[in-house]
Amino acid sequence: MAETIKRGTLLEPETVTSIFSTVKGHSSLAKLSGRDPVSFNGNDYFVFSMDDEADVIGESEAKSAGSAKLGKVTMRPLKIEYGARFSDEFIYGTDEKKLEVIKSFAEGAAIKFARAIDILGFHGINPRKKTVVAALGDNYIDKAVANNTAKVDFDSADPESNLEDAVAKLGDYDVTGFAFSKEFASSLAKLKVNGVKQYPEFALGANPGSLNGTACDVNSTVNFNKGTDRAIVGDFARAFKWGYAKELPLEVIQYGDPDNSGRDLKGHNEVYLRTEAYIGFAILDPKAFAAVQAVQATE
Repeated sequence: MAETIKRGTLLEPETVTSIFSTVKGHSSLAKLSGRDPVSFNGNDYFVFSMDDEADVIGESEAKSAGSAKLGKVTMRPLKIEYGARFSDEFIYGTDEKKLEVIKSFAEGAAIKFARAIDILGFHGINPRKKTVVAALGDNYIDKAVANNTAKVDFDSADPESNLEDAVAKLGDYDVTGFAFSKEFASSLAKLKVNGVKQYPEFALGANPGSLNGTACDVNSTVNFNKGTDRAIVGDFARAFKWGYAKELPLEVIQYGDPDNSGRDLKGHNEVYLRTEAYIGFAILDPKAFAAVQAVQATE
């Protein structure tokens, strides 16, 4: 095994904040749901299921028992990483030049981390390998939808009815957000009544940020890997949590083959930059989500 000599540090808090501010601009889940700090040991959320309603007690009347079940959902962080090779001129440049390279790299990694948040949180899939991440368990939305049979068949000619039917599957939960694939947003943009477009704000690839006063986002991550999802609706504000551990290690690797490509860094006058993040997800109640899905995946 080739020896790898590493020079590691932690990104400054300002840089971490900047990275995840960029993430918010590219991740539907970051826009629509609440973010909590993640402990490396995981976060536990205690959830009460209360099926009864409150009871009115008259004077001298006996009190009755209400049903309540206590459940626990654990959000465990997953490590995600992104790395890339650069010319070793990076090592010998001025501090200003190094900072410029690191900033550009961090911005690029933020976009990839943003996509990873959605791909993992929506679909439970490893973004690069496109395989199911077993460590997530049931803590992703596609699994919640499947477990509750909360799906609606996509009809590109009537996307509005699709959304109404999906909302109806949420029961007592409110809809706090919509996540749309580009195909679904296009269907909304084309929808006409008496020749008049009903949702012109979605035309020409626009992402208006709200639909009838409810937050929404248009993102290719909704149907990542040619999946069946076209729209996801739910109570993102209360029933979905995600977060990241605040420390992001940045490695500047000068020797070896850290990406297992078979290409030695020193032999090609290169260095390798790698940053990692610990991100966790938790669905507090799977009944809070529904999806509009195509009958079959995109070919």
